[in-house]
Amino acid sequence: MPFRTSLILAATALLGAGTAHARTPDVVVSIKPIHALVASIMAGVGEPKLIVEGAASPHTYNMKPSNAAALEKADIVFWMGEGMEHFLEKPLETLGTKATIVALEEAPGVEKLPQREGGPFEPHDDGDEAEGGHAHTHEPADAHDKKHADDLKHAHDDGAFDMHSWLDPRNAKAMAAEIETVLAKADPKHAAAYRANRATLDARIDALDLAIAATLAPIKDRPFIVFHDAYQYFENRYGVTVAGSITVSPETTPGAQRLKDIRAKIATLGATCVFAEPQFEPKLVNVVLEGTNARSGTLDPEAGTLTAGPDLYFQLMNSIAQSLENCLSQEG
Repeated sequence: MPFRTSLILAATALLGAGTAHARTPDVVVSIKPIHALVASIMAGVGEPKLIVEGAASPHTYNMKPSNAAALEKADIVFWMGEGMEHFLEKPLETLGTKATIVALEEAPGVEKLPQREGGPFEPHDDGDEAEGGHAHTHEPADAHDKKHADDLKHAHDDGAFDMHSWLDPRNAKAMAAEIETVLAKADPKHAAAYRANRATLDARIDALDLAIAATLAPIKDRPFIVFHDAYQYFENRYGVTVAGSITVSPETTPGAQRLKDIRAKIATLGATCVFAEPQFEPKLVNVVLEGTNARSGTLDPEAGTLTAGPDLYFQLMNSIAQSLENCLSQEG
C-alpha cells in the first residue's frame, strides 16, 4: 500500500474514532414520566427513546422487537427499577449489556416510601380504626381476595418500596440531578447544555409545585378513593386525603368482598369521589359507586393518555391536580 494512501486511511480511522466518541449517547428510557425528565435535560442535544409508549401500562407491558433492538444499541438506560418495570429485568441482563443502566429509584435525594399493605388500603378489622383513621387489616373474606393478598405479599417481599416517586416534585428534581450527572459523564462535550437544561427544569418544577399546592389547598381534606395505590407521594406532598384504593396491585382484580368493603368505606368516611385509571377496567369503579352518592373521575399517574415529550411531566402533575379539584370541589 502506498505511504500516502496509508496515511489517509489512518487519518480517516482516527477521525471516525473521534466522531464516535463525541456523538450524543444513545439513551433509552422505560416509562413516560421519567422519559419527560430525560427529554428535558437532553433538549437541543438529542432525543431519548421510550419503551412503554401510548396507553400501555408498565404493570402489564410486553416487550416488542423494537424495544429489544433499542436496548441492544443503548449507551444509557434509565428506568425506575425492578419494583416498577418487572418486564425489563431479564432484557436488561441479556440485551443491555454494554449500556450504563441507571435505576432512578436509587438516585441520591429520592425519598422512598414503603409500599402500603395496610392502612386504608386493606379491609377493616372488626370496624376498628388505626391512628389517623387508617384501618387495621385482617384475612381476606373470600378466596379471590386471599389470592389478591398473596400476590401482594409476594410483590412486597424484600422491603419493596412504592415506585411512583415521581409524583413528588422534590423526587423529580433529585432524579433530574442524577440524569444530568450521568449524561454529562457520558457526554462531556454537552455537559454545559445538560447543566443549563436542568436548571431550567428545576425552576419549572418549583413553579409547578407551588401552583399545585395552591390548587389543592381548598379541597385537600375531602376524602376520595383511587383505583390502585399509586398516589402516596402525591398525598404526602400536598396533604390530600386518599381514603383507600379499589386494588393495591393493578395486576390483580379485587374480589367481591373487597369491593363491598370499599363501598362501606365510602359511606363511613364520606368519600366524595372514586377515581378510575384509563389503562384499567372502568367497570370496577362503577361497581364500587353503586348505592353511594360518590362521583367518579379519572386519574392517570403513569401518563398513559399523554403524548411523550419534555412537557409531559408538567401535564401529568397538573392533570392529577385538576381532576381532583374538578371532582372534589363539587357540592354533594
